[in-house]
Amino acid sequence: MSHPESAAPLADGLARALARAGLPAPQGLERLSGGANMESWRFAAGDEICVLRRAPSLEMMAGRPMDHAGEAALIRAARAAGVMAPEVLVELEPDDGIGSGYVMRAISGSPDPNAFLAEADPQLAIRDIARELVATHRTDCTGVPVPVMDTAEALGELRRRFLDYGGDRPILALALRWLEANIPPPVPPRLVHGDFRLGNLMFEQGRLTGVLDWELAHLGDWHEDLAFGCMTVWRFSRPDRPGYGLTTVEELAAAYEEAGGERFDPARFRFWTIYRTFWWALGCLQMGGFWRAGHDRSVERVVVARRTAEQELDLLLLLEDLAPEEERNRPLPPPQEPLAPTTGEPSGAEILTAISEWLNSDIKPLVSGRGKFDLAVARNALGIVAREIEQRPVATDATLAADLLAGRADLATPGLLARLRRMALAKLSADMPKYSALAVARAQWEGN
Repeated sequence: MSHPESAAPLADGLARALARAGLPAPQGLERLSGGANMESWRFAAGDEICVLRRAPSLEMMAGRPMDHAGEAALIRAARAAGVMAPEVLVELEPDDGIGSGYVMRAISGSPDPNAFLAEADPQLAIRDIARELVATHRTDCTGVPVPVMDTAEALGELRRRFLDYGGDRPILALALRWLEANIPPPVPPRLVHGDFRLGNLMFEQGRLTGVLDWELAHLGDWHEDLAFGCMTVWRFSRPDRPGYGLTTVEELAAAYEEAGGERFDPARFRFWTIYRTFWWALGCLQMGGFWRAGHDRSVERVVVARRTAEQELDLLLLLEDLAPEEERNRPLPPPQEPLAPTTGEPSGAEILTAISEWLNSDIKPLVSGRGKFDLAVARNALGIVAREIEQRPVATDATLAADLLAGRADLATPGLLARLRRMALAKLSADMPKYSALAVARAQWEGN
């Protein structure tokens, strides 16, 4: 069951699950916005406010190293270790008929990153985050089926996925080549949350109240959690503050060590920043595969797939220091000339713009809740296609990607960095022109 026509079937199955926990049937089921992989539903069960977390289709759980039963067990272990993890009330069972997942007691506060960044005291908030990171990494997972990450094996799987997705994105090939040449030596494994970032953390009045979304947890190098939360995409319009949108990486590392964490290693942090940026680029591409296979035919899925361009720009910003100075200072090639505006019948781009404007003026006032979020996603999709028609960006080159992956070309190749910069700017300008790092890159690369 991926997208029910109504909440009634979901409510019936959920009532069966809640009864096992001694709770009454759900009231006021509301689909929450966000969530790249899982659905979240908020509801009341008597005096309790609860959240159901579930897979939108059973196919989306296939091949995952940890099922929802294991995830629920891990959350209980983290909560017992002092992490502000949610309290799991009951797990779904097959006879409930509503897929795979579990019910949690709701945590007070909001996960809205922009609201949090606007009201938080950076020094207090970064200490809250560091404290929860340390508690997570100290969690005893004995008896919990948590997967163990072998970095070389995981990177090999990412290579396979990159090739399966076409293997034709040169910037991703450049990053993969660097990662394979710079795998750090293993460390004693710790529990890694795997998705510890703004958007998965609950806050109230600028203070942290909960740590959500444990589906990617595994045993591995704890630097991965710090690096993932510092990625540009998770700073939410604060590219100038790499430490969770709050501070510097150095201040984050100091707060982590002061909270009792192990000594921070900048080289490991750099590896995991590049690794997880590459990983998320592939994760975005994967969303398009889910949509094509029919696992989730939502507009949100295909729009997330176009966020790959964000990660390509970020990867180039992370790796360009490897190029010789001459290449870093080389002017960019001229941009692709956009299609000339028409004076006769409206172009395809103009028709899409007209539809978007109608949705905003006539339909937006009629929807609320999840519907308003879906409408914003749909308008975003129309904008992507309109800009693509007009600007004609190119992000793929199978031959160049193969040359980069094989080492036949690199950032010392004359003109290559300038070409990749222009490619990244053009694609992101069409796909996600409001991405905060785009203005930073333009200023650095074009001098604007």
